[in-house]
Amino acid sequence: MIILGLDPGYAITGFGVILYENKQLKAVDYGVIKTDAETPFPERLLAIDQALTELNSLHQPHCFAIEELFFSRNTTTAIGTAQARGVAVVAAARAGLPVYEYTPIQVKVAVTGYGRAEKKQIQEMVRVLLNLNKMPQPDDAADALAVAICHAHSGNRDGSLAVGGYQ
Repeated sequence: MIILGLDPGYAITGFGVILYENKQLKAVDYGVIKTDAETPFPERLLAIDQALTELNSLHQPHCFAIEELFFSRNTTTAIGTAQARGVAVVAAARAGLPVYEYTPIQVKVAVTGYGRAEKKQIQEMVRVLLNLNKMPQPDDAADALAVAICHAHSGNRDGSLAVGGYQ
């Protein structure tokens, strides 16, 4: 199973593609989709959509795993990030792929076994679980890989937990 994990954002969207086969994890690709702050917002969303469409075409994932949003203060950032996240969900739906959502705590537990793990702990476990020589950078890419690992460990392979019926 090829899983595309996403850490959504409108300035930086982290992505991580993993192969989960025979209970083994392998990193296929990871990185970030960056948009420039000087670019009009609709064009930033379009750039995210185009990049995700290219990733879909290149890697042919079986599903999208995406982190749920958690914001406690900055509603402006939350709204923009939610819109970028919506673009990602639409890109998956357009490709006919199921979308799975995981809370930050679910991701931390799946990767480290501890729901309050620090960012460095998560990055180190991502490195270990994927047998990488160094921690994946930038942080957004490591977070996206963690989301993909969370889905691999979730046991949900039949689409029964996909959100919004995107299957």
